[in-house]
Amino acid sequence: MRTRTLLAAAGALALSLVSGCAQGGAAGSSPHTVTYWLWDANQLPAYQACAKGFERENPGLKVKITQLGWSDYWTKLTAGFIAGTQPDVFTDHIQNFGQFAGLKVLEPLDDLGIENSDYQPGLAANWIGQDGHRYGAPKDWDTVALFYNSKMAKDAGITAEQLGSLSWNPKDGGTFEKTIAHLTIDRNGKRGDEPGFDKNNVKVYGMATGGGGFGDGQTQWSPFTGSAGWNYLDKARWGTKYQYDSKTFQSVIDWYFGLAKKGYMPPLSDYNIQSNQQNTQIAAGKAATAFDGAWMISTYAGFKGRDIRTALTPVGPTGKRATMMNGLADSITKASKNKTGARKWVAYLASDKCQTVVGRYGVVFPATPAGTEAAVAAYEKKGIDVSSFTEPVADKKNSLTFSYPIASYSADMTALMQPAMEDIYGNGKPVSSLDRTNEQINLILSQ
Repeated sequence: MRTRTLLAAAGALALSLVSGCAQGGAAGSSPHTVTYWLWDANQLPAYQACAKGFERENPGLKVKITQLGWSDYWTKLTAGFIAGTQPDVFTDHIQNFGQFAGLKVLEPLDDLGIENSDYQPGLAANWIGQDGHRYGAPKDWDTVALFYNSKMAKDAGITAEQLGSLSWNPKDGGTFEKTIAHLTIDRNGKRGDEPGFDKNNVKVYGMATGGGGFGDGQTQWSPFTGSAGWNYLDKARWGTKYQYDSKTFQSVIDWYFGLAKKGYMPPLSDYNIQSNQQNTQIAAGKAATAFDGAWMISTYAGFKGRDIRTALTPVGPTGKRATMMNGLADSITKASKNKTGARKWVAYLASDKCQTVVGRYGVVFPATPAGTEAAVAAYEKKGIDVSSFTEPVADKKNSLTFSYPIASYSADMTALMQPAMEDIYGNGKPVSSLDRTNEQINLILSQ
């Protein structure tokens, strides 16, 4: 999971740090040990391998890795910042970067010699704070594509070529909506585009639901808002105003959630962040397609009895397809007691020495080109085609890649947008209600 919100934990952190942070060293740190936290269990073996390589090159230094589940990870990390028990180094998410940088709990990394050109486009630049200092070393990246059940597509008479060349618009949904409708089947066997279709008794939805999408919609509506030419903020990085009051944005959201009203996508009540996400709906045969991120490739490939493949996101009104290109980074905590060891470890993590090792595990796309190549080769060995994720990054002529919104107070933005989007999706509130939400978010951002 890459986009779930920190919610109350970040707010608690902000309040606590304003009133004064407890003193203390990083958890388990010593002059001979670097403590490192990550949340993805699938990546743990790769980083254990990197740690062995690092220790061989740095006699006397040991790396102690702790892996925690997504929710526990951020809860324990924020509590650690307050209590002084944070690790020396941790995997950071761009969603939380603005908050952490603003609270000054991150160590500048300007002396590590990280060059933007050494990594996939945009990844390194995203981790420069408003003060001009670097606070993250590029780790990996991901994009979003359309996963689909190949048997369901074949039964519907839809080819892989057709799925890879869909287009959409907010007026009638284009060939994308037509395809999603045809893939939808009610309990009487009627398809969504056939007379007599019962939208209130659907057996298989054309597209899975990922919920309201909070304020970023990464694996929900962002491929559509992106290909409609909309941007989250008035500037690519460290914007001063969100643009959820945009007519373009609201027209896309109105169309997108309208798919549920037509019965092509499940209602909000069917979605559960813990137990019924997009991948779960696909695995259960309850949906034919789902937008999801590259970090989920192995999960979908592992569904027994399901041949799940991927297609490019649909082309939008701009004439291009779009996908969010997100990237994680490794950051050093300001209170680390082993900053010398931590710097050596982060520099090693950001190097081809580690990133090619991680790539060979075929779990994520590492940030360096060599690491990405190693990952593509590893996926190919497993018989998995990942071109739907890599092609948009290389094909600037036909594809738009855009970043997760980078701004201060991201937790506050999410806390306001989540219920606002769910009200539109689940309670039928008009999209114009986002005007007021946008005002509230921008008021906080102006502080």
